[in-house]
Amino acid sequence: MGERRCCKVSRVVATYDLLDPQHDSVDDGLLARWRGEGSHASQGYRSLAAWFNKRVLRTVYESHGRKTVGNRIDADYEALDGGDELLRRDVEADIEADGIAVAELTSNFVSYGAIRTHLTACLDAEKETRESETEWHLDTVEMARAFATTKAETTLQSLATAGTVAGAEAARVDVTVTLQCGECPTTVPFELAYERGYVCGTHHTDSVASPEGER
Repeated sequence: MGERRCCKVSRVVATYDLLDPQHDSVDDGLLARWRGEGSHASQGYRSLAAWFNKRVLRTVYESHGRKTVGNRIDADYEALDGGDELLRRDVEADIEADGIAVAELTSNFVSYGAIRTHLTACLDAEKETRESETEWHLDTVEMARAFATTKAETTLQSLATAGTVAGAEAARVDVTVTLQCGECPTTVPFELAYERGYVCGTHHTDSVASPEGER
């Protein structure tokens, strides 16, 4: 199946000439992983977005002669996508030292929503969904986040009308749900912890297998 330049996912595939070593195309690989076909376990949109973004990272690294051995790709991606700002800056500086424009690279990472749109709209694909695959945990947290955002926006509007907070009328509310490791200061977005199966790579990976372990 050839790639169609219908959305950000297909544009990124074309930009980097992305390949999937296990399939004829990236689209075929996404579909197989989504549906749980062949040797793949069924994956959700967030896991697929992480897989896709790591393919981008690997492709860019290889084109610039940057090493990809061991867990380099997983570790660097988690640093770039995680909540530890100091670690992210260190990794960004290390990447830029190899001549890679980090801002351009990360701007081409895709969200789980982009993956969902690509599969269901661009490729017009479907799969049988079991109750265990509906990711209701994420839906519950998203509903809570949306509720908190709405309440905060209403309050902000009142503050702007009353002139209590300067600039409130132009401010944007950003409510996120983060998890902090119980043994160190590491924090990560809830969605990332759900996708990879642990909160902290230092303290919680021994008992949980990484969903990206197949690469």
